[in-house]
Amino acid sequence: MNEHLAVVVLAAGSGTRMKSATAKVLHPLAGLSLIEHVLATARALQPGRLITVLKHQQDEIEKALTGLADDIEFVTQSDIPGTGSAVESAMDALDGFEGAVVVLSGDVPLMDVQTMNALIDNHLGSKNPVSLLTATVSDPTGYGRVIVQGEQVSIVEHKDCSAEQLNVNRINAGVYVFDSGFLKSSLSQLDTKNAQSEKYLTDTITHAKSAGVMEVSDNWLVAGINDRVQLSEVAKELNRRIVRAWQLSGVTVVDPQSTWIDVSVNLGEDVTLEPNVQLRGATTIGRGSVIGSGSIIKDAVIGSEVSIKSSDITSSTIDDRSTIGPFAYLRNGTKLAEDAKIGAFVETKNAEIGAGSKVPHLSYVGNAVIGQGTNIGAGTIFANYDGVNKHQTTVGDHVKTGAGNVFVAPVSINSGSYTAAGTVIRKDVKSGDLAMNHSPQRAIAGWVLANRPDSLSAKEAKGK
Repeated sequence: MNEHLAVVVLAAGSGTRMKSATAKVLHPLAGLSLIEHVLATARALQPGRLITVLKHQQDEIEKALTGLADDIEFVTQSDIPGTGSAVESAMDALDGFEGAVVVLSGDVPLMDVQTMNALIDNHLGSKNPVSLLTATVSDPTGYGRVIVQGEQVSIVEHKDCSAEQLNVNRINAGVYVFDSGFLKSSLSQLDTKNAQSEKYLTDTITHAKSAGVMEVSDNWLVAGINDRVQLSEVAKELNRRIVRAWQLSGVTVVDPQSTWIDVSVNLGEDVTLEPNVQLRGATTIGRGSVIGSGSIIKDAVIGSEVSIKSSDITSSTIDDRSTIGPFAYLRNGTKLAEDAKIGAFVETKNAEIGAGSKVPHLSYVGNAVIGQGTNIGAGTIFANYDGVNKHQTTVGDHVKTGAGNVFVAPVSINSGSYTAAGTVIRKDVKSGDLAMNHSPQRAIAGWVLANRPDSLSAKEAKGK
């Protein structure tokens, strides 16, 4: 930790162009909110102080970040608008601090620690009171222009630019390193005499006799997000980088453009991702597993050599060599031991399925513990809910259940037992028993001719 380094993250803006009830900096990007990306970079710098300046929707933002990091200090911006006012509020909290102050924007999520360390090193190695990042872009609309005349540097906000300055393509990236003493002094000189009636942080640059300027080679690092179009553009670029990194690490991605992977996902070598796969949250997938087209996996632990076909899996654990799908829905608390199978159109929740056991077809398994080597017949329902509480069904080892069973929990089907097709199980089944509760089948002779005389069925029956 560097006690002489402080980082200030600006997140007080209203974000009106997002047209959203959600605070702009809380919009998701590859599994994290925008501000979480920025805070991750800030934290990697190992500052002695980490301050986030808030105002609009402050309670919402603080609540969202609570528990994620104890090192964040929240500061409320004063009623005076502008980035200069925001940094003033942060410096009030940093009273007595001496050293370098890094200023980052909470809506610039792709800034990386390597670039920031380079900027900080350049700043500390110079005698400049302030250093900043710039970028040269083809369309600078909306950005402040960086004007360099010898050692003198100034930043002119877009709305304050002259016709000549509007043609300048070098823009302010909104990333700074200040000497704390200079910053405090310069902030005291700011006013609101400009087109937006705000205190501009950029005006501090004009107070410096000289300023360090470092231009980024990758403009995506300084891409800010003000609306949903920009959010989708940055999301696409970040995902491209994530996918490429996994490809270079030994993962086969059949269609990179349709595959989405969060930053928190971890993949083993020889994993194959087919088109239209989404991997979200804290998902891990082991070596050699194949994730089929259209699968969505979130916060799941997938073992090695697992096969998943077009399925939706959330907060589940899947052990090695298991097979899932197609069109399975594994919900919270599902656990599959090695070599287990969940088949087509099966839904599970809070279900533990033992090694080598199978739930092949068209079933619902909720609040259940199933042993090893057991086969659950097609169309089986684990009726776990009595209208108030949920109850558990236990199925032992090497049990064979018939098609169309209903297990009314709480109930146990003990190891080595069978249940007949169409059976409703309300009582425990002993080991080695066959459970059935069928009524004898009966036929009502001539029913079709008597009750449906004009039907095609009756016509067919008459012919027989």
